[in-house]
Amino acid sequence: MPRAYSGDMRQRVIAEVESGASRREAAEEFEVSASTAIIWVKCFRESGRCMPKPRGGSISPLEKHAHFLLDLIEQQPDLTLDEVVLAMHKHRIPGSRTAVWRFFQRHKITFKKTIWDSVAPVGVETLGPYPAHGRERPSAFWW
Repeated sequence: MPRAYSGDMRQRVIAEVESGASRREAAEEFEVSASTAIIWVKCFRESGRCMPKPRGGSISPLEKHAHFLLDLIEQQPDLTLDEVVLAMHKHRIPGSRTAVWRFFQRHKITFKKTIWDSVAPVGVETLGPYPAHGRERPSAFWW
């Protein structure tokens, strides 16, 4: 995405027009489009200034609840994104799975799960519930 023209460039074009040049002449002199010069002068005459609008840098609404979310993951590091969203909604914190994912991505927290998280090591013959899923562990492994 192209960058905005500097405030100094805008001021020079406006000063040129205010000193008697036409907007098109000023635009040609400073190598900007005529429509850009027209908009800058119009903005200056309406408001007394014409600075570029701020760009980018929005802040997520979840940042207000960062302490809650980070504590939640510290207490229960094996939560899934959906479980985090459910916990948020119980505390009346609005948000979606995508918003939570982006929040944790900004805070360098990952949720990578592998098959080895819920399977006993090879050679361990235990029958009983999976700790993470509450299902019965198969008596024989398939590999």
